[in-house]
Amino acid sequence: MEEGKLTVNNNQVQPGYHLKPGDFLQINGRVVKWEKYAEQPTRVLVYHKPVGELVTRRDPEGRPVIFTQLPRLSVGRWIAVGRLDINTSGLILVTNNGELANRLMHPSREVEREYAVRILGEVDEAMMERLRNDVELEDGPAHFDAVRFYAGEGANKWFYVTVKQGRNRLVRRLWESQGVKVSRLIRVRYGDITLPERVRSHSFYELEHKELAALIEFVGL
Repeated sequence: MEEGKLTVNNNQVQPGYHLKPGDFLQINGRVVKWEKYAEQPTRVLVYHKPVGELVTRRDPEGRPVIFTQLPRLSVGRWIAVGRLDINTSGLILVTNNGELANRLMHPSREVEREYAVRILGEVDEAMMERLRNDVELEDGPAHFDAVRFYAGEGANKWFYVTVKQGRNRLVRRLWESQGVKVSRLIRVRYGDITLPERVRSHSFYELEHKELAALIEFVGL
């Protein structure tokens, strides 16, 4: 810098200069794409995934994926916090901070995931109590941390359930272990982040500073 080999916007700068978005950096006349080395501010989107959309970057069968619905990043990429299967709708968090995503998904955090579930079949209190205790599945024991009736009549009722694990199709498999069928599954909460009614299918909103700060503090970043 002192020898004049480094310029910003074709001007020499003093030591301590802070690069800003859009600055044109050259060293010995060679353009340096410095933005990819700069620490980007953490962003988190709350996306409302519809049924039929995949949580993946691309699908060999050409099915729709969530990442085409998100705003483009000039630096970095969006990372989904966990997954929802193709037949499950609702809340999925997306961030540009890989460490934040990893911490939110890590089993040691025991982050609660809450779902609204429509069940086809008869459900009684004894069944709900069994589901609150460990049920043996093919990949080991599992249970609902909470399960409660919400609405509905007859053999088609809605329940809210909470789990702290991200195992594949866990909510569906727990209900199926009791001989009933999940006809609709919607994730409504991840940790303290809930899916607002205003966020319609295929749309998202970005966490504001207060919500983002609380989330970052929760994972210890």
